[in-house]
Amino acid sequence: MNIEDFEAVVWGWIQESGALIMKHFSETSLGVDRKEDGTPVTIADRNVELLLRKKINTNFPEHGILGEEFGSEKEDAEWLWMIDPIDGTKSFISGVPLFGTVLCLCHNGIPACGAIHLPALNEWLVGNGKKTLCNGRQVSCRLPKSISEATLLTSDEADVRMHQNYDNWLALSKRVNFSRTWGDCYGYFLVATGKADIMADPIVSPWDVFGAIPILDGAGAKVSAWNGGNVRNGNSAVAAHPALHNEVLLYLNP
Repeated sequence: MNIEDFEAVVWGWIQESGALIMKHFSETSLGVDRKEDGTPVTIADRNVELLLRKKINTNFPEHGILGEEFGSEKEDAEWLWMIDPIDGTKSFISGVPLFGTVLCLCHNGIPACGAIHLPALNEWLVGNGKKTLCNGRQVSCRLPKSISEATLLTSDEADVRMHQNYDNWLALSKRVNFSRTWGDCYGYFLVATGKADIMADPIVSPWDVFGAIPILDGAGAKVSAWNGGNVRNGNSAVAAHPALHNEVLLYLNP
C-alpha cells in the first residue's frame, strides 16, 4: 500500500479517535485503573481501541488485529493491524500532551505502514518505509556533526535501570549534548522529523514500536533492538540516523 492510500484510509479514523481522546483529556475526574503489569489504563484507552477495532472490522473484515487493551483476533491473517490507543498513558493522565495513538499495518508479519497521531499537538505522521509525511509534508531524520551535539531521548530512565545496563546508559548520556524523557511515540516522532537525534526504549511491546518502524525507515533513520538485533524480534528499540546509530550501540553495548 502506498503512503497516500494508507493515509486516506486511516485519516478519518484518527480524527474520530483523537476527538475522543481530547474529550477525556479535559476531564478532571478521569478514573485510572491498573493493569496486571502495574501500568495505568483509562476508559479513553479502552474506548479508542474499541473504536479503531470497529473501523478495521468494518472496512477490512478479513484483516487481523492486535491491540494493547483487548488482545488479538485473526492474528495469523496476511494483513494485521496493531493498535496502541494511547501510547504515553502516564503523560495523558498527568495532563502532559506528549502522547499519541500508534497504528501499524503489517503484511505477513512485516510492518508495511505506520501512523502516529498526537491529538493534543495536532501533529500527524505516516510512513511506509520509503517515505514519511508529517501533516502532509515529507520529513527526514537529521545527523548531528558529532554525538556530542546529539539530543538523546527515552521514555523513563527507571525502565533503563530495570531492563538494561544503566552504567552504559549513563556513559551515553554523558557523551551527548543533553538527554530528556520526551519519550513514548513522541520520541520517535521527534527523531523522524529531525528535531531530535536518538530515541532509546529499554523495553517495548510490539504495538509500541511496530508502527514507528516504517515511519523511521521512511525518514531515513535506522532502528534496531537495544543490542543491535532486529527490532521486530526483540523487546527494546534504538532509533537514530544510520551514521550515528552504530556509535550509540557501542555505548549501550561496549
